[in-house]
Amino acid sequence: MAGTLYIVATPIGNLEDITHRAVRVLAEADLIACEDTRQTRKLLSRYGIEGRVISYHEHNERGRAAELIREMEAGRSVALVSDAGTPLIADPGYRIVHEARERGIAVVPIPGPSAIVAALSASGLPTDSFCFLGFLPSKAAQRRRLLESVARLQATLVFFEAPHRILRTLDEIGAVLGARLVVLGRELTKVHEEFLTGTPEALHAELSQRAAIKGEFTLMVAKAAESSPPEEQSIEDEVAKLVEAGTPRMEAMKAVARRYGMSKREIYRRVADAGRAGAGQQSTEQ
Repeated sequence: MAGTLYIVATPIGNLEDITHRAVRVLAEADLIACEDTRQTRKLLSRYGIEGRVISYHEHNERGRAAELIREMEAGRSVALVSDAGTPLIADPGYRIVHEARERGIAVVPIPGPSAIVAALSASGLPTDSFCFLGFLPSKAAQRRRLLESVARLQATLVFFEAPHRILRTLDEIGAVLGARLVVLGRELTKVHEEFLTGTPEALHAELSQRAAIKGEFTLMVAKAAESSPPEEQSIEDEVAKLVEAGTPRMEAMKAVARRYGMSKREIYRRVADAGRAGAGQQSTEQ
């Protein structure tokens, strides 16, 4: 009879944040598959667990998944954990879960900590609808395209970000999504846990004053304004008024983009469309 694959959520910082069920499953499992054996052994030691530990991470996932499937087909149970939080959420594990289900092996979730839910619950932002987007792409063009694709989404946006990229990410969020409310959760459940709230520009200024930026961030952005997007002609008029007042054209479009929580590219397109429509109407009248 085939064994079982347990997906076990572990603490995201504070080692007390683990369920009784998770401790029991880890103690009873034949194998514990984890990203970093050293990290997991700290948790196991805290609860007096001496299970057999094996590495399972993005670099060995293909081969290790096949090995663990064989173990479960032989009747052994495997507990899959990540370094912190719930496995598979921006972490390895998809391959083995998919393979296990394909082969009829039971997959049992052991729910628990998640940085996403922890951050949202204390953010003060709406949580009726949210969209988790993991880590932003490393390439600037891909990051911008992703942000533009979710600019109108009626949901709180949630990202993970590393400390050495947080300032750049705040700049790009400000440029694409405008001056929306942003909440940063840093070092969640740890000794130096903190939440920072403000516009992308304000948070960039605050973090820039620090001697060093440390700790992983969970970054949350308020949903797009629910009001209907303005018409092309209305946007063109607003841009034109700013230009007439002495604002450079590109800066005027940025300002209007921030006002409506839209991307500069979208404003540029709308202004161009309105201009073509106006030119066509004049041509018809003549």
